[in-house]
Amino acid sequence: MTDSKVPPNSLLIERFKAFYQDVKHPRLDKIDDVYADDVFFKDPIHEIRGVATLHAYLSEMCANVHSGRFEYLDQLVSENTAYIKWNMHFKHPKLGNQIITVRGMSQVQFNERIYFHEDVYDLGQLIYEHVPLLGAAVKGLKKRLAK
Repeated sequence: MTDSKVPPNSLLIERFKAFYQDVKHPRLDKIDDVYADDVFFKDPIHEIRGVATLHAYLSEMCANVHSGRFEYLDQLVSENTAYIKWNMHFKHPKLGNQIITVRGMSQVQFNERIYFHEDVYDLGQLIYEHVPLLGAAVKGLKKRLAK
């Protein structure tokens, strides 16, 4: 007979995904339900320690985007680690009026809550390709390297 209960780590991962679903309005009131007080967060631009610092960073981030959402593509969840593949779709006033899509992956480690979160994505795809002049150079370089 199989146990129909959902593992607690799956519930945490679903809370995590719901927390970030809307990039413009992350569920900051639920941050303590997702992250440990001493969380370490890392992405290609930042390294942040502590839930209060992460809250401040996310507040600033969402204030600077026009709109955005995460599309979750796949995930692998073990006893205390998860890898979640995603597309982030967003509009940022400094990067034009178009919707930008960036593919990335999050690795999270957790006990009852997440104590380690690392996002991996192409910074060029996120920013550099959308800056006038620099964007053309980055795209051209990518094409040359692909040959």
